[in-house]
Amino acid sequence: MNRSEKIKQLPLSQWDLLVIGGGITGAGIALDAASRGLKTALVEKHDFASGTSSKSTKLVHGGLRYLKQLEFALVSEVGRERAIVHKNAPHLVIPEKMLMPLIKGGTYGRLSSSLGLEVYDILANVRKEDRRHMLSKEETLAVEPLLNEMTLLGSGYYSEYRTDDARLTIELIKAAQRKGAVCLNYCEVQSLTHEDEKITGVAAIDQIGGVSMNIQAKYIVNACGPWVDHIRKMNNSLTKKRLHLTKGVHIVLPHEKLPIKNSIYFDVPDGRMIFTIPRGRTTYIGTTDTDYKGDLDRIVTTKEDAQYLINALNNTFPGINLTLNDVESSWAGIRPLIHQGGKSASEISRKDEIFEAPDGLISIAGGKLTGYRKMAQKTVDLVVKRFEKLEDVKFGPCTTRHIPLTEDPLWNEEEVGYYKGVVAQKLSDIGLPDYYAGYLVANYGKQTDQIISGVSQFTDSAKEEALIRSELKFCMENEMVCSSTDFFDRRTGRLSFDIDRVIEFKKAVIRDLSEYLGWSDKQTKADEILLETKLSDVVAFRNGQSA
Repeated sequence: MNRSEKIKQLPLSQWDLLVIGGGITGAGIALDAASRGLKTALVEKHDFASGTSSKSTKLVHGGLRYLKQLEFALVSEVGRERAIVHKNAPHLVIPEKMLMPLIKGGTYGRLSSSLGLEVYDILANVRKEDRRHMLSKEETLAVEPLLNEMTLLGSGYYSEYRTDDARLTIELIKAAQRKGAVCLNYCEVQSLTHEDEKITGVAAIDQIGGVSMNIQAKYIVNACGPWVDHIRKMNNSLTKKRLHLTKGVHIVLPHEKLPIKNSIYFDVPDGRMIFTIPRGRTTYIGTTDTDYKGDLDRIVTTKEDAQYLINALNNTFPGINLTLNDVESSWAGIRPLIHQGGKSASEISRKDEIFEAPDGLISIAGGKLTGYRKMAQKTVDLVVKRFEKLEDVKFGPCTTRHIPLTEDPLWNEEEVGYYKGVVAQKLSDIGLPDYYAGYLVANYGKQTDQIISGVSQFTDSAKEEALIRSELKFCMENEMVCSSTDFFDRRTGRLSFDIDRVIEFKKAVIRDLSEYLGWSDKQTKADEILLETKLSDVVAFRNGQSA
């Protein structure tokens, strides 16, 4: 079903469930509901995953930091959940060993770290082969010689999982659609509609074509992340509990500027801990945790944000002498936490919570990327309970723990490794570097075959440009790409991790988009301006932009 068909269908049906918000929580709810047989629709005012769900540290992690806050149940739940999402998308959720240096005056001592990591392994149900082991100072320097020898006491190795948060969200949206859901990006809810003081639907507008529509649904879930309270204001249900928004930023360096061999979770002088993670040709660092009250639609990394992370790196790796000029790119996002009076941004719980309004609107906020599936299950359980109370209808239980996130899945790490080798050979056969094998498989799994087979269509381009144009064609036809920013940011991650390729191939990408989507000259120019704005935003800190 193409975009215009979705716009026609949304107002013609009465949906069992309408989800507002196309981040990972909304996408998870849509998949859960559709897989149980609910007639499900989802609308998102920007692109899918354009908010918090593309701005995380890109870890499906077990919540080690929550042990410090004694949130044992949360550690246990997210530990189980990351194992499930890894099983359902092993090409996209990748095991990652994490090194945690122990330093003089740091957050954790050797004994407490050893005990804490052992408890973490048990609560998070870590596989035996991935369980923690402790290293001496000498052993630590042997595996990571850039660390500060003067303050280092030793380290602990433990297990995490790395992902691409936006890609995970996109695959959830696609899986929901295979189960029958209708999902539309760039469709903004402008108001809620009521009958007899009960919510019955929404008035929305397609932001691309300008078409207004009324969408009717028996139940409506507000899963808008940082915008949850914006929707709650529409029906005057913003009472008592509210969101507490905090900002997290990440910076990206060329790997040669910080050539670490491991992902590292380390102390910074103010008592926080941050991650440094190698990814392909780059190393990225984050995150900060500060209160935020600014514009939710345009969040940038300021000079102060970036300098904070640079200072932390220079303190931990004293021989690298980094400056802001070494930073290639950045991203900044907002955490939609549940406000807790008297607690700082870092102290607020990451637990999720459901709010039920008198008119029937269900809102869900808080939580972590790792817990998206359980958040979805709790939300859909509530909707099903309401259905079964008022109507003679039965829906099945949640089955998402067993639903692969791609249509032709890779089933385990061994299959992923073998398939990467196959892809590397295919790339070599057509004159492309095997560097792309890891990137393509991590992004698309076995869908990579469609992209490689499409390269031959672009005989008027050099090989690398032909590959990117084939990738774009796949994303336009299968992933609802509506702009060059959708492609370079949420679908491929290049805006963060390969900004030079964005600059090199932006003209070819915009040209193909314009032809495929039938843009006017005005629409093409608008897309060019939007992409240039995004390119400027990811390096806003260089211009001295302050909070």
